[in-house]
Amino acid sequence: MSGIKMKRVMTIGGSDCSGGAGIQADIKTFSALGVYGTSVLTAITAQNSYGVQATHEVPVELVEAQMESIVSDKGLGVDYAKTGMLHSSAMIEVVAKELKKYKIPFVLDPVMKAGSGGVLLEDNALNTVIELLIPICEVVTPNVPEASFISGLEIRNKEDAKEAALEIHKMGATAVIIKGGHLEHEIAAGKATDLIYDGEFEDISSEYIKREKEKIVHGAGCSFSAALAAELAKGNNLRDAAVSAKKFVHDAISGGEEVSNLIVVNQAQGLRKDADRYFVLENVKEAVRMLKNTSTFKNIIPEVGTNIGMAMECAESEFDVAAVDGRINPTKEGIHAGFVGFDVSSHIARMILAMMEHDKERRSAINVKYSSGILEACKELGMRVSSFERGKEPTDARTMDWGVREAVRNPSLEGKAPDVIFDLGAVGKEPMVRIFGRTAVDAVGKVKKVVERVER
Repeated sequence: MSGIKMKRVMTIGGSDCSGGAGIQADIKTFSALGVYGTSVLTAITAQNSYGVQATHEVPVELVEAQMESIVSDKGLGVDYAKTGMLHSSAMIEVVAKELKKYKIPFVLDPVMKAGSGGVLLEDNALNTVIELLIPICEVVTPNVPEASFISGLEIRNKEDAKEAALEIHKMGATAVIIKGGHLEHEIAAGKATDLIYDGEFEDISSEYIKREKEKIVHGAGCSFSAALAAELAKGNNLRDAAVSAKKFVHDAISGGEEVSNLIVVNQAQGLRKDADRYFVLENVKEAVRMLKNTSTFKNIIPEVGTNIGMAMECAESEFDVAAVDGRINPTKEGIHAGFVGFDVSSHIARMILAMMEHDKERRSAINVKYSSGILEACKELGMRVSSFERGKEPTDARTMDWGVREAVRNPSLEGKAPDVIFDLGAVGKEPMVRIFGRTAVDAVGKVKKVVERVER
C-alpha cells in the first residue's frame, strides 16, 4: 500500500454494452489517469456499431440510492463527478438534487445522442438540464451540435461558437468548453479546436485525426469529460486539465480499436506505449548482456562493429527504436557496448522499420560479419535467407531502407519475411549479414545458435 489516497471520481451515466462509451469508457479513463472511479448507473442501453436498439432507464429511486451509498461511505466519498446520459427530466431532477445536496463539483457532459446513432435524451428533458444542471456545474462540455441545441444558436464557425459559449455561460455555467472537430474550417485546416470560456476565451487545438468517411469515432466525448473530471479532481486548473484531457483523448483515438464501422477510443493506449517502451529498453539491455556473456561472439563482429536494436510495437519513426549508442566492439577486456537508448542509431532503426513494413512482428535486428560459414549455419538452422546487391542501389536511396525492401521481394520467400538478409558489399562497404527476430533477445538467441554451429 502506497499510503497515498487516490482521488475519488464518480461517473453518473448510462451503460454501453458494446464497451466503447458511457460508464465503461469513464471507468477505463479513470483507471488510466490514476483516480479511483465509482459509478452510478442511470440507464441500460442495448447498442452496437449500428446504433441504439433499446434503452431502459434505471428507476430514479435506485439512482438516488446509489449516490447515497457512495457519498455516505467515508472510505469512498466523492472529490469530483461527471454526468453523462440522463435520459429523462425525472432522472435529471434526482441527480441535480443529490449533487447540490452534497456540494459535489462536477463536469456536465450533456449527452443527447450516441456516437453510433440513437437518442439518449428525451425531447422535453433539455430544459431541465438547462434549469437544474447547468447553473450548478463547474464546467459543461457540449460538442458543436449539443451547444447549438442548448444555446438555440446555429454554429457554423468560430464566432458562432463564441456566441453559443457566451449564451450557455449566461445560463449559470462557471465554464464552458465547446469541443471541436465538427466545423468545416477546422477540418480543412487539419485541426480540432476546443473553445474554452470562463470569462475569457481560449483555444486548445490538436491535430485532426483523419479517418475513412464511413468510420465513426465512438467514446471520445465520454472519455474527454471523464479525463477532465479526473484532472480537476487532482487539483489542476481548468486550462491545464482541459489540455491534458484533450491530449489523452487524441492519443486514445489515434490508438483506437476498429470495431465494424466504429473507431472505439483506446484509453489504455498511453499506458501500453509506456509499458512497451520500458519492455523494449530492458529487452535490448538483456540482449547486450547475453552477447557479452557469449565469449565466441567476438569472432563474428564485423570491422565496423555490431549493433542491435528493437522497435516498439507501433513504431512510426527512429524515435521508437532502441539500440546501442555507437557500436558493440571487441576489446582486450571483452566486448564493449555503449548505453542503450532510443533514437541513438539511425542505421539499425531504419533496417527494423523497413522490415516491419512487411512483418510487424519482426521488431529486432542485429548485424554480424559476412562469411559463407555463417550463411550456411543460418540455412542449416532453418532460417529463411535473402539478399540484395549494393551495386543496384539507386543513387537517391538509403541503403537499409532500400536493401531490406529489395530482399523482402525475393520470390523464393513466397511472401514470408526473411530471418536473414545479407549483401556482398561494394567499394568501401563491408559485406554484412543481418539477423532479425521478434525481440532483441530472440535475435541474440539466433546469433548464439549460429555461433555454436560455426564454431563446431
